[in-house]
Amino acid sequence: MSREDFAEQLERCRDYGDLFEIVKKVVKKKLGRERAGLMLYLGNLPIHIGAFHGVGSNGIVINKRLLNAISFNSTVEINSYIFTLLLHEYLHSLGYMDERKVRRLVYEICRETFGEKHPATQFAFSIPRSKLIPSKSHIDEGNGKLEIVKDFDRSHLSYIG
Repeated sequence: MSREDFAEQLERCRDYGDLFEIVKKVVKKKLGRERAGLMLYLGNLPIHIGAFHGVGSNGIVINKRLLNAISFNSTVEINSYIFTLLLHEYLHSLGYMDERKVRRLVYEICRETFGEKHPATQFAFSIPRSKLIPSKSHIDEGNGKLEIVKDFDRSHLSYIG
């Protein structure tokens, strides 16, 4: 697939599952690795945390508070930012633990997949702090509950060879 094909697919995504399908495709193409059975949760985390994957778990948690506190100009920007979060945490779920290496790998994958000027590549290089809406970025403890995202990982890889 070409950069234009991936960029067009990213723009057409309508939910987290659509974005995750592209994440898995680009990781498979670049690294030859994949895994199935991941679940996605949304939670109100401290504003400085975009997302996380618990080592040894099958869950990724995205910070709903942060997503609501960023002023995006387009669907492409929203999808691009969420793509970088999912890509980063997916790499952790595949066993890439060194944070600096994962950040560099996310940037390299985005650059190769979408090009240098694409919003995903720009978000991979630097967090969009300038896009934070001050009134929505206050620290609020929330209720600590996580919201599960249905139909997230659509792969059906069998654990039986």
